[in-house]
Amino acid sequence: MKILVVDDHALVREGLRQVLKGLDEQIEVLQAGTCEQAFAHARNHSDIDLVLLDYHLPDQNGLDALAVFGERHPELPVILLSGSANIEIMRQVLQAGAAGFVTKSSLSDELLQAVRSVLNGDVHLPQELQQASATPGDGSQGPRTALTQRQELVLKCLLDGKSNRDIAEQLFLSEETVKSHVAAILRHFDVQNRTQAVVAAARIGYRPLTAK
Repeated sequence: MKILVVDDHALVREGLRQVLKGLDEQIEVLQAGTCEQAFAHARNHSDIDLVLLDYHLPDQNGLDALAVFGERHPELPVILLSGSANIEIMRQVLQAGAAGFVTKSSLSDELLQAVRSVLNGDVHLPQELQQASATPGDGSQGPRTALTQRQELVLKCLLDGKSNRDIAEQLFLSEETVKSHVAAILRHFDVQNRTQAVVAAARIGYRPLTAK
C-alpha cells in the first residue's frame, strides 16, 4: 500500500507517517511539502492508493489542489486535513470531490478509521459535520450532483450486493476506479456507507442489474 502525505510541516508529515504505520508496518508513505511536489509524486507513482492533503499549503490551498488531483487522477481518493473544524470548509471540500475530511486535532484512531473507510470505497464524514447535519439549520447544503451513466451502473451492482472486485470484473474497470465511483455515489446520496446508499437508491426506484 502506498499513501502520499502532503503538508508543509516536516514534523506533521513524520507524525502522520508514524500513525499510518498502524495500518500496516509495510506501508510506503511518500511525503511532499508543497502541491507541486505532491503533483509530481502522483505523476511518477501511478500506484498511490490515497492522498492525505493539508488544506493550508504555501503554494495552493487544498480546495484548488483537490481540483487538480480530480482532473489529473480522478480515480485517486483524497482526504483533506485541516487544523480548523470549519463546517463550511468541510462541506466545500466534500462537495468538490474529497473522499473525507479529518481535523488535525483528531486522535490517531480517528484518522486510521477515516483512512480505512476511504480505502474501502466509503466517504468519511467528520463528527462535526455529522452533528451539524443532524441539527436543524438554514438548509444551506450544496446541490446534489447527478450520477454519471457509469456511476449508475456501479450503483446497480451495489444493489446486486457485489463487491468492488466483482464490479470491477463485470464492468471491466480497475478496483480503484470502482472505489472512486462508489465514493461519488455516497456523496450523491449524502450517506456514509454502501448499505445506506443502497437503501436510499431503492427508495427512489433504482433496481439491481439482475432485476427482471
